[in-house]
Amino acid sequence: MPLSMEEKVAWLEQVPLFSGCSRDVVERIADVSEEAAFPAGQVIVKQGQIGNGLYIVMSGEVRIVAGDDELARLGPGETIGELSVIDQQPRVASAIASVDTVCLAVASWDLIALIEQDPSLALNLLRQLAGRLRRADERLLR
Repeated sequence: MPLSMEEKVAWLEQVPLFSGCSRDVVERIADVSEEAAFPAGQVIVKQGQIGNGLYIVMSGEVRIVAGDDELARLGPGETIGELSVIDQQPRVASAIASVDTVCLAVASWDLIALIEQDPSLALNLLRQLAGRLRRADERLLR
C-alpha cells in the first residue's frame, strides 16, 4: 500500500540529504516523489545511462557496482544517482537491488527546481557527494 503524503514527509525528514531543509521543501519533495519497488537482482540504474532522477532507499539494500567491482552497499535513507542529476552525464556505476527494495524516486527536473529554491538542499547534496568522494579516495589510497 502506497505511503500517504504525511508518511512520506515524516520519512523524508529522517533522510540525511534533507536534514535542515524547510518543511515546505520536504513536502514538495514528497509531493513529486513516487514509490518504486525493485525485486532482488533488478537493476535500478545502469552504468553508462544518462541519469534522469534520484532514488532514496526506503527499505532493502542496494549494491553499487562499476564493472565487476562492488563499490558500496546502500540501505534505508541513502541516495542513488545524485551525481547524474547534477551534471546530466552518464551514470558512473550501476545500482542493483540486493534484496527486495523500495525506493522513492524523484525526477531530476523536480530535484533541480527544489535545489534552486532551497540552498540548504544544495549544501546537503554537496556534503553527501564530498563524503562519497572521500570514501572513494580512502579506498584508492589503501
